[in-house]
Amino acid sequence: MSDTYCTDCKRNTEVVFDHAAGDTVCSECGLVLEARTIDETSEWRTFADDAGDHDPNRVGGPVNPLLADAALSTVISRGAGGSNGDASLARLQNRGSDPDRAIVLAFKTISNMADRLSLVTTIKDRASEIYKRLEDQKCTRGRNLEALVAGCIYIACRQEGKPRTVKEICSVVAGATKKEIGRAKEFIVKQLKVEMGESMEMGTIHAGDYL
Repeated sequence: MSDTYCTDCKRNTEVVFDHAAGDTVCSECGLVLEARTIDETSEWRTFADDAGDHDPNRVGGPVNPLLADAALSTVISRGAGGSNGDASLARLQNRGSDPDRAIVLAFKTISNMADRLSLVTTIKDRASEIYKRLEDQKCTRGRNLEALVAGCIYIACRQEGKPRTVKEICSVVAGATKKEIGRAKEFIVKQLKVEMGESMEMGTIHAGDYL
């Protein structure tokens, strides 16, 4: 709860958020101070699925400004008594209509690798921004995701003044070699240098980084 000025109480009072109605309410007099407020935190709801192939607990992630739809998406499920048409619609929607699905996977991979390397949030965010630029330039298709993500993390560490060697990063990567990560890093620098019209600052690179 937080304090907000209540026009009825004529003073600051504690307010509560009614998640069901989306209203901000004075805890003392019950006055609705702000109606239909959007709550951007995750909301858990349960919807039974008689097909048995989906987790009935649905949760929408918090807003991510790097995603086109701010990470707000809808999953269609065939409920009890649903028609064949409903099932077909659900299959089509779940097959990959969300254009952010691939980049969400990349962001999760970045987060997992960064956590295993004990990297700070600013490095995670920088790596995600770098990957998003690559995605916007449409040059990620057909390339090794883990190598690209590792390259983004390598560059992000350099830009944030907390460099890690390719060997260190490779230790948390299962699907790419040191050589593949090194090539991915060079590819990223080349692509973004062209896009941004300027050299990407990476700090001093030593031969030992590849050992």
